[in-house]
Amino acid sequence: MLAFNVAGLMGSAPGTDRRYEIHEASLELPDDLRLARPIDGNVRLSRTSRGILADADLTTALEQTCSRCLRPVVAPVLVELREEALPSIDLQTGVPLDTSAEPDALRIDEHHVLDLAPLVADAISMAEPIAPLCRADCSGLCPVCGIDLNDAPGHEHPDEPVDPRLATLADWAATHTETD
Repeated sequence: MLAFNVAGLMGSAPGTDRRYEIHEASLELPDDLRLARPIDGNVRLSRTSRGILADADLTTALEQTCSRCLRPVVAPVLVELREEALPSIDLQTGVPLDTSAEPDALRIDEHHVLDLAPLVADAISMAEPIAPLCRADCSGLCPVCGIDLNDAPGHEHPDEPVDPRLATLADWAATHTETD
């Protein structure tokens, strides 16, 4: 659960905080991402003079594919959030507040609920590894036949004949070294 009722905290003095432990939370991610493990961690909500400061340190993992050998990989993800949420209604009167000055600010809804799920989903998407690896020394796939080179480390193919159009270049490369 990544939504918190902050009505009591909004009525407190600035500097007051509440701490929550998150265990086995789940949320919807974009179609190309899937959680491999639930979300765990800590959330600290602190009253500021304007609203609530959400400070979260969460961990999870994503189901991914190794970028070299295409094996399934579980990629750990650390999410750190530091975001101030502003109220959308006045706590005492219930009158909606003018939000036009800061339209992109995180808002506490009219029921005094601060929902961190969209922020966490965005942070997980941003923390997704660009090129996950099953292991640091992954050999990948053979570019000729596609066999997994991690399972066949000595795998080789005989050299193919050089395209006759490039034979002159191959002869030149063979006679010149990097020191020339």
